[in-house]
Amino acid sequence: MSRAMQGKVVVVTGANSGIGLATAQALAGLGATVLACGRSAEKIEAAVTEIRTSTGNAEVHALVADLSVMAQVRDLAQAIRERTDRVDVLINNAGIGSDRRVMTEDGVELTFAVNHLAPFVLTTELLPLLEASAPARVVTVSSAMYTSVKALDLEALVYRRDGYAFQASYGETKLANVLFTRALARRLEGTGVTANCLHPGVIDTAFGDDGDLHGFNALMFRVMKWFLPGPAKGAETSVYLASSPEVEGVSGRYFEKCREKDMSPLAQDDALADRLWERSEGLVAG
Repeated sequence: MSRAMQGKVVVVTGANSGIGLATAQALAGLGATVLACGRSAEKIEAAVTEIRTSTGNAEVHALVADLSVMAQVRDLAQAIRERTDRVDVLINNAGIGSDRRVMTEDGVELTFAVNHLAPFVLTTELLPLLEASAPARVVTVSSAMYTSVKALDLEALVYRRDGYAFQASYGETKLANVLFTRALARRLEGTGVTANCLHPGVIDTAFGDDGDLHGFNALMFRVMKWFLPGPAKGAETSVYLASSPEVEGVSGRYFEKCREKDMSPLAQDDALADRLWERSEGLVAG
């Protein structure tokens, strides 16, 4: 087993299946201590057993949280702080896509809660550990679908009161990932902690298998999966950003296929990124 990440502690959300599982497995294979997070205790425990067996690395541990509930995200951060005194890499991998409007118990739209608000809360909660572990890295999985967004209404993003469409909701939350990364990188300047985001590619994963997609959308994803590469391919850029010396000190960038890629003009709107940050702070205050 390679020891390139020996002594490093890595947190991976959505590690029970798909790209998250492949990411956790690859980093465990590099010798990292991996804190693997998932919503289902049964699934994340099974994933941890699989990773330990396949890599020979016993330092892989399961943590359970429903990332649609901000209290559970905070509890997850507390569980991480209780388990370790350092976090070298945080990988915000978990994400969902739905074609129906669902409101969480916190009163925000579900896709927004899981795809943006949970990474925002978990990252900000863990910043003291990340800064104490510097050089450290925050890696957030976005999507090229963010480029379809030409304008961002923050109130629509949060609540979706006036109709709902999968493509709009998902794309806008993935744009939020990029804006969050840029805003975070600016706030982390001088700390030794970097923040980058990525498009994993169009990959055959469990995306859409939990009943969040219906009708044509569900059929489209089932058919697409016949022709797509597997999760290991989708994990490559996350693993690169988490472990490669080539990106040490690089921050506030967007990557695809392990290479930096230009961002859309909207994604580079720092004033919009700051408004999103402030709106997110207000939503999770208290």
